[in-house]
Amino acid sequence: MSILIRITRRAYRYRTRLILAYLCFIAAIGFSLLIPFIFGEVIDKLVTTEGGRIVPIDVDRSDLILLALALLGVSMIRGIFDFARTYTTDSLSQLVTYDIRNDMYDKLQHLSFAFHDKEHTGNLMSKVTSDIEAVRRFVMMGLVRSFEVLLRVIAVTLILVFLSWELTLISLIFVPFLVYRSSIVMVRLRAMWNHVQQIMGQLVTVLQENLVGIHVVKAFAAEEHESKKYAAKAQELREEYFKNEKLQGTNSAWMTFAFTISLGLIVWYGGWEVIRGDLTAGGLTMFALYLGQLFFPIRMSAFVIATFSRATASGARIFEVLDARSPVEEKPDARDMGRVTGHVRFENVSFSYDSHSSALKNVDISAAPGSVIALLGAPGSGKSTIVNLLPRFYAATEGRISIDGNDIQDFTLASLRRNVGIVQQDVYLFTASISDNISYGAPDASVEEIVHAAKVAQLHDHIESLPGGYDTWVGERGMTLSGGQRQRLSIARTVLIDPPVLILDDSTSSVDVETERLIHEAMAEVMKNRTTFVIAHRLSTVRDADLILVLGDGEIVERGTHLELMALGGIYQDIYELQLRPQEEVMLDARIVSGNGGDS
Repeated sequence: MSILIRITRRAYRYRTRLILAYLCFIAAIGFSLLIPFIFGEVIDKLVTTEGGRIVPIDVDRSDLILLALALLGVSMIRGIFDFARTYTTDSLSQLVTYDIRNDMYDKLQHLSFAFHDKEHTGNLMSKVTSDIEAVRRFVMMGLVRSFEVLLRVIAVTLILVFLSWELTLISLIFVPFLVYRSSIVMVRLRAMWNHVQQIMGQLVTVLQENLVGIHVVKAFAAEEHESKKYAAKAQELREEYFKNEKLQGTNSAWMTFAFTISLGLIVWYGGWEVIRGDLTAGGLTMFALYLGQLFFPIRMSAFVIATFSRATASGARIFEVLDARSPVEEKPDARDMGRVTGHVRFENVSFSYDSHSSALKNVDISAAPGSVIALLGAPGSGKSTIVNLLPRFYAATEGRISIDGNDIQDFTLASLRRNVGIVQQDVYLFTASISDNISYGAPDASVEEIVHAAKVAQLHDHIESLPGGYDTWVGERGMTLSGGQRQRLSIARTVLIDPPVLILDDSTSSVDVETERLIHEAMAEVMKNRTTFVIAHRLSTVRDADLILVLGDGEIVERGTHLELMALGGIYQDIYELQLRPQEEVMLDARIVSGNGGDS
């Protein structure tokens, strides 16, 4: 119930429209209640009973014309109010879902990586689409129609009692049974709809993963396997929908059956009352028509119950996201960082992705402005975790991280991330032009600044060779560019924001040797007067760093310059022996061979 209350509060933000919807359906109900009365009056003017027999009456035709016009007028006015109610209700539902959709998107943008690491993308897409649609149907059908159903039932019941309490008692004999059954159905539907939404999220996840990994699917000829996997999940969803429809249909059938029996009893007993003269033919007609109006809200209640149940299940999933607390949050008094000089310190920093294991343990780093810090280690050693803590993608579990002596938690996230530029290993490009992708972090950048950043990243010449130049569309996820080109575009994007602190996460892993050399030459100029953290698997990219940190199991196991670490004779030397010494020997042999050839 609390979920529905929260949704209702959101609808109450548009109270004028909500009240107007209520007024419209009240007016529509009022005019619809006049229609059976007019029909009854027509019947009473046409026929009467004498000695148990129905006999015609001489009637003034002008009275019939007036009644016909009255019926037409009432029906037209009712239609106008029905339209107004439908329009206001539907527009209200769209406004509420518009707010929820935007709130969810904004929330997802500000939640930390910790949330996105645990939540499947397909499940989130299901929440943003089908779950929000369920909430919209509740606002449109449940929130307004539930009161309409209640008001119509009360009004029609009072009229029926006024016409004949005996017939009313007979007609409502099955109502307690229907109320009991509907309450049971609502509880069952809530659980079933919750299961439906979970399956929907899994189905979307399968689809999303297949589309993203389509190259892998085709490379391994796994199309049939993927089709079977999707079909199995789709069948599970279909069967669950069938169960829901069966339950709703059964409940609706019971309501129809009860009404039909009630109508038969009324015809039997009411007919006797007309024959006895206790009830006019028009009165019986009115009673039957009013009973029909009572059947509509009773039947509609089955659909209202379904919307209540589905909205409860879907609303719970939506508010799971909206209520999610991110471990990375700005303080209420967070201030703008301004531009820093770039003195970075990690003081006894520890971090854990979960409660079972530690990703970092007691890390201490001091990086002077303009220095280059290299991070080496096996996969999972903690290299990326360190650089992810600096822009607060995650929050440190213990310890303190500061820039220029100030705790990074004291500043706004936006100002912090303007000072920390990142060239990530996995480059993501948006479906936009090359120019738009380069200027993503600085949308107001001039053409000259964009071109300069591309030149620094050794990408300008390639861009100029394209038919559209900087306006060339890169395609979905940048698939029209090679891996090296995407890497260089990412470098250009980071260079453009001119950060005093730079993070290079294996930024040359996807380029050839010549391109790597050109990028290093360009970045050497960019790295001047910037504090730079470099993550790399190749020692050739980090041997000139001011400080090299070797990590293992989340701890710094070795630190020093290249010469210091070589003299230490530890892990770094082992890596050097595996990577660089063979290359140096090959190059030396080549020089010897070349020299001998020249002497002969």
